[in-house]
Amino acid sequence: MDLSIALILLQDGIVNAAIYALLALALVLVFTVTRVIYVPIGEFVSFGALTLAALEAGRVPGTVWLLLIFGIAAAAVELWSLRQGGSGRRIVGCLLRNVVGPAIIAATVALLAPAKPGQLVQVLLALAVTAPLSLVLYDTVYRPLANATVLALLIVSVALHFALVGLGLIFFGAEGSRTAALSGASFTIGPVFVTGQSVAILALTAGLIVALYLFFDRTLVGKALRATAVNRLGARLVGISPLFSARLAFGLAGLIGALGGILVSPLTTIYYDTGFLIGLKGFVAAIIGGLVSYPIAAGAAILVGVLESYASFFASELKEVIVFMLIVPILLVRSYGTTVLEDEE
Repeated sequence: MDLSIALILLQDGIVNAAIYALLALALVLVFTVTRVIYVPIGEFVSFGALTLAALEAGRVPGTVWLLLIFGIAAAAVELWSLRQGGSGRRIVGCLLRNVVGPAIIAATVALLAPAKPGQLVQVLLALAVTAPLSLVLYDTVYRPLANATVLALLIVSVALHFALVGLGLIFFGAEGSRTAALSGASFTIGPVFVTGQSVAILALTAGLIVALYLFFDRTLVGKALRATAVNRLGARLVGISPLFSARLAFGLAGLIGALGGILVSPLTTIYYDTGFLIGLKGFVAAIIGGLVSYPIAAGAAILVGVLESYASFFASELKEVIVFMLIVPILLVRSYGTTVLEDEE
């Protein structure tokens, strides 16, 4: 392997690492706020990419129906919990959030999709359809189990992952799709050929990370979310709503996952189940960060991406094994050096 090949592999690794970093940040965010290991984050990668592909083809994407179905289910669950003592204001808010909102999004997409609007509008529509799906999934599946143990929540996440994979097959089919590149530009730096899509991925990822940093550091809502992540009980005692924090965390995670799918879909064909493997690599980075550290998780994503890229050159049939083996020594070290803590009551 000469220098030019090494640089090409390094570029591919860094581009892939940007996607893994986004998913790792989403996983850390959800876990620190809600104790949920968000296994279905990979499905948002697939759904975001396939939704955009359907819009580019002038079709109404299947995620519209998923959003409506889970929105109605979330409304039914919340209305059942409000059957005794629920105020009219809460009932109206529930219907607006879970039924009327998704219906407006669905109607907008159904109206605009056949017209094939510009790429920016299509991307925004794909995000508008896919990201709220995470919110209604929280209200339907996780909110009734908010006080369950971490193990129970993990089991529910795995079950939800399999359910979403099956629904993805039903609504999108077994065929894969690619989307148009966000930028068709290309240029050469020394021996390395750089595409505009790669630059777009790195720029959008860096921009989102900076935006999240400013959100958590400079805004009142972001500080409230940080407080919930640090100490859920203390946050409740000072008046921060755990329900609001959980919904915000899931909403941001859904947005990040869908954006990751939109960014990666021009580079590789995305199938209904492709996102799971991508999400697992983000999970490896999050594990290295202990599921609590954003900077370490982002740095670990670079390690995962670069290692995967070079492993695909030297031992392509073992590249997945090599990547996932990273967590073994990390878990061993943490198991010997970390004190076991009980869940908060």
